[in-house]
Parts: sequence; structure tokens; C-alpha cells
Amino acid sequence: MTPAVSAEEAAALAAIDEEAVSRMLLELLAIPSVTGSAAESEMQHHLAGHLDRLGLDTDLWSMDLPALRAHPGFPGTEAPRDEAWGLVATTSGGGDGPTMILQGHVDVVPPGDLRQWEGDPFTPRTVGDIVHGRGACDMKAGLVAHLAALAAIRAGGVRLRGRVAAHCVVGEEDGGLGAFGTLQRGHTGDACIITEPTGGTLVTANAGALTFRIEVPGRATHASTRDAGVSAIDAYAPVHRALARLEARRNASADPLMAEYPLPYALCVGTLRAGSWASSVPDCLVAEGRLGVRLGEDPAEAIADFENCVAEACADDPWLRAHPAVVTWPGGRFASGRLPAGHPLSELVRGAHADAVGGPSIRERGAPYGSDLRLYAAADIPTLQFGPGDVRLAHGPREQVSVSEVVAVARTLVLAVLRSVGTR
Repeated sequence: MTPAVSAEEAAALAAIDEEAVSRMLLELLAIPSVTGSAAESEMQHHLAGHLDRLGLDTDLWSMDLPALRAHPGFPGTEAPRDEAWGLVATTSGGGDGPTMILQGHVDVVPPGDLRQWEGDPFTPRTVGDIVHGRGACDMKAGLVAHLAALAAIRAGGVRLRGRVAAHCVVGEEDGGLGAFGTLQRGHTGDACIITEPTGGTLVTANAGALTFRIEVPGRATHASTRDAGVSAIDAYAPVHRALARLEARRNASADPLMAEYPLPYALCVGTLRAGSWASSVPDCLVAEGRLGVRLGEDPAEAIADFENCVAEACADDPWLRAHPAVVTWPGGRFASGRLPAGHPLSELVRGAHADAVGGPSIRERGAPYGSDLRLYAAADIPTLQFGPGDVRLAHGPREQVSVSEVVAVARTLVLAVLRSVGTR
């Protein structure tokens, strides 16, 4: 049975300002903080000012990108960038209690085809309780839940025995540069809650994801004499069929936490580029995509599995046998990660939700996408995800979040924080 809400907890819950939650969400959504852009850095400075006003000890720093890129554990990047800012804000005055990390990424993916949006993706639109815009659920709503919880604890006059550290990170969408740099700076804790959109569930494990590139050669000639050449597009076709078989094999069985997903470890070719002239047979095709990494699988094993698949497809084709495709691994590298089985963090958040919000007990599951969870878990910081929004709406033109869900997560975070770090 979860403990009754204490007077201190009740005071903090009562201090959550729902109108401020809505205002802050609209404010953050109006900053087009696409991964690697100048607005991503603008967002960090904007949040630093807000955290300063909450009375937190704020560390805002320019990351040493060359040093991070040279580190053997660097998670990789895809978006071009020439700067990255780290931001950690910690409550002051704590005693000997533990430190709880509330983590969220400030970057968003590009909006894509603007014709599919109803209005400007970076001009948030409110319809009743629902706020629409790029980054609404992935994951500025989660950042707002952090800020609301911290503000409520302060306004409620609660004195903490331990500390709360808000980690606001860049570059999550293309590898996790921000989280990696934050941990390398020495910012750590005893547990971490990442408010990625989890649709009312506890996510205690993430699959991984690796970015691949396949270069398939052809032989160019004039289109009118294409029989004298070899189209790289045609040459790629058997490789593509082999990748489909590889995906089926890698998804034949999955960890129970991933059982609800038809494709927990998806393999997706995201881009194809071939040829340079309409009247020429293309002499090269470049395919780039994403390979899912299974829970507990060493990324090196996933890479070997993929490369063996492509090599076997080449060996079975007369042209590719003599002119094999080349596989490289640019961009982000997301290993899998998970909260240790039976760790009390799950029950802490589940109990906090029951007391702060009510309703059915929130269930536990894994997620088929990579996230910063694996970086914190690799640093021996027990981590799970619990946040507002539905990930199925992320990265699309219908991205949205419910303000009431943001408030519910903020309420849950208040109790989870107070019960983890203790009060004086």
C-alpha cells in the first residue's frame, strides 16, 4: 500500500499552477529548437533564465565538442553543429539525502512537409485542452512537467533533505550528445526520471538503434544504351529483399517487455539516393536507414549481423559478387538500456502516480526506440521514462499533447521527488 499524502506533499501538490503550465508550454513550443540549430542553443539559455528565477544553482556551459567527439564512448551525431550547450540546475541547501535527476531534451526534429501541418509548426495552436505544435509531446511537455514540479516544491515551502537536479540536454534526437556531455562533466545522481512521452505507462527499457549507410555501385552509360551499363538501383534490389528477411529474423522473438510491439526492433531504409542525370544509368546508390538493437544486445553484434546479411546478398548476386556494396555506420549510435529488474524506482513512480492522480496502476513496458535512458543506465544511474504524450504522434504533423496530462505528470513528479530525496 502506498503511503498517505503528507502535509508537505499536499502543500506542494496544491502549489502546481495549471495556468502557468499552459503558458510555459506555449512559450517553449514557439522556440524552433531543431537539433543542431541556433534555436537549440537559444532554448538552453531561455531555460537557464527560468531555472535561475526558481532559485536553483545553475550550470550553463559550452560543451567542448572536439574533446567529446574524441572520447571512445561518444554516441555519435547526425545533424551538423558547431556548438552545444549543457544545462543542469540543482536545488540548493540539501543535506545528506540522495539526488533525483529529472531529465529532458530540448531539441526537436524538423517539421518536414509544411503542407501536412495545420498552420505553422512553431506557432502552437490550442484546441480545448490540446496543444498542437512541433515538440509538443517530444518532449517540451515533459520539460514543462519538470519546471512545474520544481516550482510547486519551492512554492509549497518544502525543505528537501537531498537534491533535485534538472538535466536539460541537447542533441537527443541524433544520438545523445547532450546527455553524454552532461555525464562527462560529472553531473550524476542516485536515480533518474526522463519525461519522454510514454502514454500513461512506465517505460523501463529501450531498444537501441544504429544508423547505417549502404553504397551500391553500378556502371554508368547513356540511358539509350542502358544494356551496356548496370543500374545501381537494380543492383540494390536484392540487398533490400535481404534486409526484409533480416528484420523478420531479428524480430522472431522479443523480450517480454517488448511483446506488445509487432516490430520491436524495426529495420527501416529511410533515404535512397541514386544517379545524377535523368538520361544516364546510375552508377551509385546510397541507402541510409535505422537498424533496431535488441534489448541486451551488444551493438557490435547487431552491426555484424547486418554486415553479414549484406555480404551474403552480394555473394548471391553476379554483379555484386564482383562489386560488393559497402556498409558504414554514420550518425547516432543508441545501445539498448533498461532499469534493473525489481528496482524500487518503478514502484516509487507507480505509487506517486496513484496518490497524486489516482486511477488504475500504471503498467510497465519497454519502448522500441533509442533514448538517453541507456546513457544514464550505463553510468549506473537507475533510470526510467514517464512523461506526457503519445510517442505515436511524435515526429509527425499531428504532434500534440494534453495540458491535463502534463499536469498529471507534474503531480506525479512532485511526490516521486519528495519521496526519493526526503524532506526536513
